[in-house]
Amino acid sequence: MTTLVEETKKGQEPERAKRTWWKDAVVYQIYPSSFNDSNGDGIGDIPGIVEKLDYLKALGADVLWLSPIYCSPMKDMGYDISDYRRVDPRYGTLENVETLVNEARNRSIRIVMDLVVNHSSDEHGWFKESRKSKTNPKRDYYIWRQPKFDAEGKRRPPNNWVSVFGGSAWTYDETTGEYYLHLFTSSQPDLNWESSVLRKEVYSIMSFWLEKRIAGFRMDVINLISKTPGLPDAPVTDPKEEYQNGSMYFANGPRLHEFLQEMRREVLDKFDTITIGEMPFVTDPQEVLKCVKGRKELDMVFQFDIVEVDSAPGQSKFSPHKWKLADLKAIVDKWQTFMINNDGWNAVYDENHDQPRSIFRYVDRSAVEKSFQAREMAAKMLATFLVLQSGTLFLYQGQEIGMGNVPREWGIEEYKDVETLNFWNKLLEERGGDLSKMRDAMEALQSKARDNARTPVQWDSSPQAGFTTGSPWMRVNDDYKEWNAAAQIGPPSSVYSYYTKLLSLRRDHKNIIVYGDFEMLSHNHGKVFAYKRYGYHGPDVGKAAVIVVMNFTGEADVEWDLKEGKFGKEGLLQKPEVIIGTYGDGKVIVKDGIVHLRPFEAVVFWGDFVDVSRGGGPGPNCVIA
Repeated sequence: MTTLVEETKKGQEPERAKRTWWKDAVVYQIYPSSFNDSNGDGIGDIPGIVEKLDYLKALGADVLWLSPIYCSPMKDMGYDISDYRRVDPRYGTLENVETLVNEARNRSIRIVMDLVVNHSSDEHGWFKESRKSKTNPKRDYYIWRQPKFDAEGKRRPPNNWVSVFGGSAWTYDETTGEYYLHLFTSSQPDLNWESSVLRKEVYSIMSFWLEKRIAGFRMDVINLISKTPGLPDAPVTDPKEEYQNGSMYFANGPRLHEFLQEMRREVLDKFDTITIGEMPFVTDPQEVLKCVKGRKELDMVFQFDIVEVDSAPGQSKFSPHKWKLADLKAIVDKWQTFMINNDGWNAVYDENHDQPRSIFRYVDRSAVEKSFQAREMAAKMLATFLVLQSGTLFLYQGQEIGMGNVPREWGIEEYKDVETLNFWNKLLEERGGDLSKMRDAMEALQSKARDNARTPVQWDSSPQAGFTTGSPWMRVNDDYKEWNAAAQIGPPSSVYSYYTKLLSLRRDHKNIIVYGDFEMLSHNHGKVFAYKRYGYHGPDVGKAAVIVVMNFTGEADVEWDLKEGKFGKEGLLQKPEVIIGTYGDGKVIVKDGIVHLRPFEAVVFWGDFVDVSRGGGPGPNCVIA
């Protein structure tokens, strides 16, 4: 398989090299309830987003992805939709959305909606009709099955699948004497994509929003829309549990690609869109490639490897699991290299509304809790790690100011998420209601609960962090007086300022950073993560490379050999110049060809390719000790 550089040199243009706005884009995810409250009711809203558009433009955002703003009973924070064409009153009105779209476009920012069509709310009109009788015209919009009965005549669910949030994936409905399938909560019945009428309803909803100049969709668990016919029992992989993981029968089902191709023909190809698929339970790159190559289905996919690096295979996400830096390197190398070599496209992320904060996840939390500087450097190092990878970049609200997980001191009463509370309550019941036995559970929530990402954005040091003038729906993180946007917009050494510089670097050198090739440089180093991005500047400039070197620890004087970056007489680069670094001094200590990295330091070198015989040495911004 030839690389981008090799194909470009031959005059060929692979699909991934074709420039499009959605490949270049920096996508900023907004969790509306927690972003900015404009009316003092304690809940973020659409007018609140409009108020912050200039802030987002200054940061460097090109696209805003909104988590669901549709009407919802909020059993799962809007991912249970009761009306796909109406805006939930807590967020505003359809007119507010139109204002947001217009004001964003005035700033060259596009708006992306969350499309949740694997399931709806049980309060949606479709489901209310569907459950009325077996002959109702909308019965087929959902997945209904007759009960099974055991040897003792006891009624049982149609199969043994466990829901994502625990318990059976089936709920019995007395009205018709059948069960309905719900891969998530019982208030989120799965839609039946086998119904062509249901699919037309979905396509009509998509067209409704696209005609209002929405730029596209992030598609929630889109690879679950096709299930294996017959819905067979899952193999018993956890004998202690009554219900089992059935993802091999409901993820990437036999008609997935057919449905996605139909969606593109019927809707997406009629508009200039961006489509991002969320695809859990998939680790095989070939399965992802089927969706994204040649844009026949989706433009890109959120793969889950990077946010499951701290989860043991086959275990609950809340089960403790130690991981090594080599594991993270392998994941990044796998997806960067595979998509580049196979003409695919990556969605690059490490935070979202379902994940804990990166600075308390990918580095030692105790180290960043010790000092402001350690946390600041870790946040900037992780920004470097993320922003300079190849693909469309995704940032989550508050990431740009180093927001962290909920404090260790908070009790369970501060947690709101349905997944969190289901886990806690089930375990508490198993332990006889003894709270003294729940310390490990609380530690798990502090590390992995979705609540960690859902605390209100910290805008300034005023009461409630400037998020609201009222009482917030979820408690503001206690650290808001130190960590807030207002305190970071001015100082050039802040996390926010560093993000703006990185995003400018990405934009100015997109040929290399967005579209260029990737090479992992530090496979075996236990503390340093280093990679190279390279490509052509242009026909008259020649080849160039960016070398990213990061100390993932809080230890001082961590060493990395420049030869691993192919600098010097035995390498392919000369005159490495420091173009950005987390310590803000533009310099790095080099002695005898060894880089000496400070705690959580990231250094980005710029270098030109040269012949091996020509040699080369450190550039003018390196301090030679």
